[in-house]
Amino acid sequence: MAEHNEIGGPAASLLQAAQAHAGSNEGKRGTPPVHLWNPDYCGEIDILIRRDGTWIHEGTPIGRPGLVRLFASILKREDDRHYLVTPVEKLGIRVEDAPFVAVDFETGDGAITFTTNVGDTVTAGPDHPIRVEMAADGEPSPYVEVRRGLEALIDRKSFYRLVELGEERDGQFGVASDGAFFPIIDAAALPD
Repeated sequence: MAEHNEIGGPAASLLQAAQAHAGSNEGKRGTPPVHLWNPDYCGEIDILIRRDGTWIHEGTPIGRPGLVRLFASILKREDDRHYLVTPVEKLGIRVEDAPFVAVDFETGDGAITFTTNVGDTVTAGPDHPIRVEMAADGEPSPYVEVRRGLEALIDRKSFYRLVELGEERDGQFGVASDGAFFPIIDAAALPD
């Protein structure tokens, strides 16, 4: 499968701006303050984030993890839309489900800390809730909020491990983390 070695067009200017911000923040941790950036909408860019976390540019997977992490750092959600933003431009992208995938987690001190496919870590709690949507066929889609409305789909193996930590409270089966309880399913719906 081919991969982009060079990004051109509108993606190139976003990439340059993101790299400039990353360079100006060398030695500092965290993501750029995209929540403070409100540039004019500049149109759409042919980037799709698949449900499995693969980033696609113009039909081809972006194969460089560092490039995906850089684009992920300038991702912003407004209502039901996702954008790549810099201080001076905002370009819409398509996201099949959630923009990130929670690929693992660790527990300790009463908290569950997830790691995403782009290297973010987030501790589930009041500011980073876990939610589970049930499809019509009963298949769960679990999510954890990573930052400002951007969620990670919790992968299947991690969800199974999460369920093993579950407990029943007030008629709900769910998990607790960082002082908050997150229901997964009505306890009455659990098999005997």
